[in-house]
Amino acid sequence: MISIKKAKKRIESKREYEFCPRCNADITMQKGFEGTYPYWICAGCGEMLINPKVETSSDIVWICDKCGGMLNLQQGFDESRDTWKCTECGCANSLNKKEIYLSEDEYQRELDNPYRGLANYEALELSGYVDIRHIDDRAGIILVKSHDDGKFYIKKLLRAYDKSIYEFLRDNPVSHMPRIKKIFESDNCLIIIEEYIEGETLEKLLSREAFSDERAVITAGKICDILKELHNRKKPIIHRDIKPANIIITEAGEIYLLDMNAAKWYDLDEKDDTRYIGTMNYAAPEQAGYGLSASSVKTDIYAVGMLLNVMITGKFPKEERAAGKLWDIIERCISLEAEKRYTADELSKALSEYVR
Repeated sequence: MISIKKAKKRIESKREYEFCPRCNADITMQKGFEGTYPYWICAGCGEMLINPKVETSSDIVWICDKCGGMLNLQQGFDESRDTWKCTECGCANSLNKKEIYLSEDEYQRELDNPYRGLANYEALELSGYVDIRHIDDRAGIILVKSHDDGKFYIKKLLRAYDKSIYEFLRDNPVSHMPRIKKIFESDNCLIIIEEYIEGETLEKLLSREAFSDERAVITAGKICDILKELHNRKKPIIHRDIKPANIIITEAGEIYLLDMNAAKWYDLDEKDDTRYIGTMNYAAPEQAGYGLSASSVKTDIYAVGMLLNVMITGKFPKEERAAGKLWDIIERCISLEAEKRYTADELSKALSEYVR
């Protein structure tokens, strides 16, 4: 664990300690500040300031990884040891002078490093994937190229995730979803290497023109085919973020559903979602805590109904509704009461009948 910081400048007087020497902020006015604290991180610029009352024999400030307490002040502390167990919280901290940081900013950058905590063999394996560019300027979605096979892949850095879902999908691939090649877990995130699907997002296609009724229905039907594989598992998986940006259409017309970042296992006994997540207008009421139950497989059907209306009209139903029989189908999809919506199988059948 990284647990070391080095003070750039020791504050010599109370007056100096009251004002940050870096940004001149009055730290006594910052929320939570107490003059008795051994150190303070300036809320304005992130500079670490050492209380002038603190006396230590070392110019290195040793901070507990877990509770943030100053180890130097603890009875019996000796920086010549390899580790020190914090007397305040019991965390075992590494005392490695090779990991000294010259500023709080430098330390925080290391704390935020998505690869922090990976084993050496994992870091070596990941180095075999060379970053090419970020996808749509998203920091956590990166196009990479493998040294081993010369193929392109997508590397995802996920801060919120359910690792068990990605492990399941790696071992049990779903048709027309990117195949997961590798999974790594660092101290800060889950790192996924998955198949790169080349094509255009539905979002980009719809930005040029709306779909014909027939094309929209066929597209929605193919999304239902993917959902049937997810929903009809022994333990169903709910995608929870179906939207145009998460659907790729290849040059050959194949449709792929992306991004399981918001996915969760369906739990029949769950009465409410523990984490509210989704995209505005596509998220069902239960995803925001406004439904009568937790998310279920019917949650994804709500999003497909919204998507179908957007593909046809370019707008959400509250702005403009699709016409005729299609509106009847969409209206059932987006019912506020989840039990009244179709299942993926039922919606697939209704869409097929419409096409015929």
